[in-house]
This record gives sequence, C-alpha cells and structure tokens, in this order.
Amino acid sequence: MNISILNESQCQSISDQAKKLVGEMTLVEKIGQMSQVFGHNAKIPNSMREDLRAGKIGSVLNEVDLPTLNEMQRICMEESRLKIPLLIGRDVIHGFKTIFPIPLGQAASWDPDMVEKGAHVAAKEAASKGVNWTFAPMIDISRDPRWGRIAESLGEDPFLCSQLGKAMVKGFQGNDLNHKNSIAACAKHFAGYGAAEAGKDYNTALIPENEMRNVYLRPFQAVADFGVATFMSAFCDLNGVPATGNQWLMKQILRQEWGFDGVVVSDWDSIVEMTVHGFTEDDAGAARAAIQAGIDMEMASQSYRYHLHELLQRGKIDIDQINTMVSRILELKFELGLFENPFVDESEAAIILHPDHLEAAKQAAIKSCVLLKNENNVLPLSLSKTKSIALIGPLADDDYEIMGTWVFDGEAQHSISCKTGLENLLEGEVEVKYEPGLETVRSTDESRFDAAIAIAQSSDAVVMVVGEESFMSGEAHSRAEIDLPGRQAQLINAVASAGKPLILVVMAGRPLTLENVLPATDAVLYAWHPGTMGGPAIADLLFGESSPSGKLPVTFPKKVGQIPIYYAHKNTGRPPQDGGCVNINDAPVRAPQTSLGMTSFHLDAGFRPQFPFGFGLSYGDFRYENIATSHSVINMGDEIQFSADVLNAGAHEAEEVVQLYIRDLVGSVTRPIKELKGFKRIKLKPKCRERVSFILSTDDLAFYDHQSKLVSEPGLYHAWIGGSSDASLWMEFRVNE
Repeated sequence: MNISILNESQCQSISDQAKKLVGEMTLVEKIGQMSQVFGHNAKIPNSMREDLRAGKIGSVLNEVDLPTLNEMQRICMEESRLKIPLLIGRDVIHGFKTIFPIPLGQAASWDPDMVEKGAHVAAKEAASKGVNWTFAPMIDISRDPRWGRIAESLGEDPFLCSQLGKAMVKGFQGNDLNHKNSIAACAKHFAGYGAAEAGKDYNTALIPENEMRNVYLRPFQAVADFGVATFMSAFCDLNGVPATGNQWLMKQILRQEWGFDGVVVSDWDSIVEMTVHGFTEDDAGAARAAIQAGIDMEMASQSYRYHLHELLQRGKIDIDQINTMVSRILELKFELGLFENPFVDESEAAIILHPDHLEAAKQAAIKSCVLLKNENNVLPLSLSKTKSIALIGPLADDDYEIMGTWVFDGEAQHSISCKTGLENLLEGEVEVKYEPGLETVRSTDESRFDAAIAIAQSSDAVVMVVGEESFMSGEAHSRAEIDLPGRQAQLINAVASAGKPLILVVMAGRPLTLENVLPATDAVLYAWHPGTMGGPAIADLLFGESSPSGKLPVTFPKKVGQIPIYYAHKNTGRPPQDGGCVNINDAPVRAPQTSLGMTSFHLDAGFRPQFPFGFGLSYGDFRYENIATSHSVINMGDEIQFSADVLNAGAHEAEEVVQLYIRDLVGSVTRPIKELKGFKRIKLKPKCRERVSFILSTDDLAFYDHQSKLVSEPGLYHAWIGGSSDASLWMEFRVNE
C-alpha cells in the first residue's frame, strides 16, 4: 500500500512542473536547492537573507520560530528570482511539544494505531510552527543495547519494525502531504547503522549482503513501498564503503531495485565525513562520491556549494545527475503544497499541548510500559488496603528526564513526574512519602540511604523510580556497561532490607542489565522514558486503573557479555539445551574439557536472556490452548490460517499482544529459529477466551537466498502462537512445490 493519494496524472503534472522549473534555473540555483543550512535561533543574518534572495538555500534546519520562518519564506517567494519555497526540517522524533514515549518505548506497545496517532500529533504541532519535514522514523534494526540510538529505534525485529515504521510514516504524512497537518517523513539511517561495532555510534558496520537483505533492509523496503517521502543516509561505513557514498545501497538497492524516486538527504556532515573515514581525499572528492551515489541534498556541510561547479567543469559529474536531484527536491515541495502556500497563519492558535494530545500521550505511555515481574501479584496496589507508600529514587520527582532523549521542543514545565502523577491520582487517600535517596542517578553519595529505608519501614509498600538520565541514550551516548548508573543498585538493595513490597519503576533509553537488583524486587515496571504524561500513566498502572500490556521490542541480556543477543538467531550445529549447559561455578575442579556441554553458550551466563523478545506480563493471566491450522500441507502460492484459543484465567480485565512465530526448518540459507510473522492486540475480561487467527501466504515465508533472490521454498515449517518469542504452543505444517 502506498499512502500517497496523488493519481498518475497529478504525479505527471508535478514531475512536468519540476522539470520545467529546473530548465529555468542557473547552476547556482540548482546547487542552492541541494543545500540545507541550519537556522540562527529566530534570527536571519544579512548573509542568509542574501543567500535566500539568490536562491542558494533549498532547506533550513532547526529553526522553529514561526515569524522567522514565515519571513524566510516571504523572502524566497517575493524577493528571489524563481520564487521557490523552503523545506523546513526538524527532528520531531517522538513529539514536538507534547512528548510521547521514546520510539523504543512506543515499539513496546506493539500498537501501530497508537504509533500512528503519536506521529500525527507530532506532525500537527510541528506544522503549526512552520515545520514541513521531519527526520523520522528511525528504522535501523537495533540488536545492541550499548548503542545509544537504540532509544530512537523500533527494536530488533524486521517485521515489527516494518509495521510500526509504516504507521509512523502514515502519522506524519497523513493521506495527503498537501494537508496543513501533514509533514514529510524521512526513513533513516540507510542502512546498517544499528549494527555499528561494539555499539559505538558512528562506528563501522560489517554485515554480509544476505543478512542485510533478510534483516536490516526489510523495514526500509517496507516504508519505501508504503510511500515515505524521503530517506537519509547513515553516518557509518558499511563493509568499508560509507553509506553516504555507497552506490550499492543508494543506486542499486534504493533506486533500481525498489524504484524509490523521492529525496535522499545526507545525515549531518556525513558527506564531508567521508574524507575523515578515509574514503575520499578531500571535500571535493566527498561531494563527487555523494553525487555519484545519489544524495540529493546535503545537510549542514557545504561541499556541494563549494565544489559541484568545479566538478562539473572537470567532467567529474554530469549535469543530468544534478537536474534529476533538483527535480526530486522540487517535486517534494510541490507535493507539500509549498508553492501554493508556504506560510503558516500566525493569527491561528497553535495546536500545542491540546488536551486530546495529552490524553493520546498518556495512553501511549500506558501501552508502552512493560511489566517484567510481579511476584505474588503485588501489583496492582489496592486503594482500600494501601494507606501509605514510600516513593524513592532519583527519578521519582523529575519532570525533565521523563521526556527522554532527542527532545528539542518539549519543556519540563509541561511534563508530569511520577510523584505528581501519584499525588493527583490518590488525592490524599494514600499518603505519599517521598525521599530521593540519591541526588541523581549517577550519585555515589549514600548519605540519604537511611532516610529512604526509614520511610520504607513506615509505609505499606515501596515504589522506587530509577534508571538513566535522558542524555545517557541517543546519538553519541553509547555505554560499555548498561547496568543502573551510580549507587542505584545499592539503594535498591538497601531499601529492600525494610521488608516491604518493593515495586521498581525503571526509566531508561535502552534495555538495562538488572540481574543484580531483580532478587530484591517484588515487581518491575519498565517505563522507558515515557514522555510528557509519564507520571499519570505510571500512577494508573500501579493502582490498577489500567493494566500493563507492553511487550519487549528487544531482548534484555543478563550480562553485557551476551551482546548481541536477539531471539531470531540461527540454530548452529550445536544448539544449547536446557539442562545441558553447566554454569562455571558448578563445574568440578580439574574438570575435563568435554564435561561442560559442547554446545553454544556462555559458561557464566548460559544461553537465555534475562527477558526474551515479546515478553510482558499483565494483571490478567493469559493462557494459550488448542493451536490449529487450516491445512497441514499447502502448495506454493496458497494461504494458510493459524488459530489458537487465548484465555484470561486471571481476576482482571487486561489486554494481550498475541504473537505468531514461524520457523523454516530447512533452507538454502540457514534460517532463524523463530521469526515474528504476525501480532494482534486483544482485550479479555476475567475467565473469558477468544479464538485468535492469523493468515499467511507462502509469500510471507520468503527470504533472500545466496543469489540475492527473494524466494519461498518448500519444506517443513513450525508455527507458534503465544505471548512472547518463548511461546511453547506449536504445530508443524508442510509447503509443497
């Protein structure tokens, strides 16, 4: 499905208009359209005014003062020769003023409708301030939680990432880019960036082509087919060739194989950084490499402005390449309706922080939280039985860190902390005793531990809010160790000595290793960085106003040494088995080499993660029964239906994300032990059941073989339906030629 509603004649008309305009442009004006510059904080320096008049700027980045943007557009439309409007770019990653959960948190909702709504709210607010282009969704497959930008991702799985990526594109772009509440989306970072070595940002990615096609490219192809307006090249080099100059990626895959004809923009300075990579000798060489790869617009750096004229004169690039690139940029501007009206009416009230937006953000936060542990059903807390709670932790009363990474326009004053959220919900019916215990998450000062223990001892239950500051994830904020920073683990274990039910709320931009604190807790609610309405959402979840329904979009390791760890791994020739892996501490002295199980596992961590992909508890008790299929044998080209009963055996109404996994047991390329192929959200009252079905065609079983051909192969398959990638209810079926 392509979300564009332009018919063929309209597309042709826009293309013709763009080509006609290109024919009237000077080389300086063409290069200007290919140049994106950054704003000056509500100012337009004289030099910038002159460049706008001369047609030397095609796009402005990171300016959100509406009068300033309208004035920039006025200069272009009234004082420049060809009257070409500007693209106004801004990172609106998970909200503009109303901040939604970080993308990784949104992915934990497994709810495309919710993700679409969040992107729509962000687009609506940003468009009201003059923004018409955003650099999201980030759909890099992310399997290394050390990488800071995992916070911006939609997780480790190509299918889930594809579905949510398309939803985000739909939310930003709507059905018509010309609508006043629509902005152009940008799929980034193309491609392989999520596999940067050691989880270090900007680092090399080494990914075999077969793995690229079967895993890392899948979400990008999905949004390209869906109609995303633009792509962004990655910072990293891929197999030795920087993505920004990688012709295999940009020309063969994106343009030729997928037929993408939209705009491709570089990442910030990524063109000139090809020289730093050692791929080009100088900025002129970098500009040439980017042009040859097909990068239409340069973000921030100015190698196009300074070197394209000379490269053309020397015959190093062709004017037809330039014309094609400029045409793409102009076509996007026509599709956005900017030639007809590039201005935003300043007299209209800005649609910012509308009550509907705040409610949407709250519901998103509720659905994003993942209940990882709930021993003895300590949650939900009872209003009638709980007279007081001890609220402890450095993030318990923080309205800034709750917003998360990569927030440029959200403001702490509009966010609601956990403390405020609880107090507003409880309205004095339950006493909230507050003690941070630590000044910040990185603090090593334990002087307030005694005060924290004291309020825990005098309360019916303890809620501890811990995690990472927002700056600890996001771009350039990778971590070698991903446990709780500072003395937070020590604080948790100290407070546990009070002997009261201990509920841990974790706010973080990545999966954290929690092995050293889990035994001290009765319940763990993983809230990611939940955004503006995180406090009320968490309060509702703790006291049962809502039931947790989030599922992990990424695997949680026990130890950093297990990374990369993800559910869709290969079987290997010696797969590990429960009971067959001996822990290093259980081995006898002078143990012989072959005594510990000759399989693929870690002596000190086994082979299982702390929490698997797709995992998440609720206040319901969901059980899966009676899996069946419409056919045990199908032919190539047929469809097959899988069904199972889902029973809520618990005492609370709750939502469950039902998941379908497939395994191709024998392939011309070895296949993962499980692959997600479908998911559905259902809500069940206590003691009720529902029959849930999924339909797949043999095309849905396809993968890329060693000749880079997409193939579906006959053979034996397994299918699972359950509540996580550890689903145990399974059956088999066969596909014949």
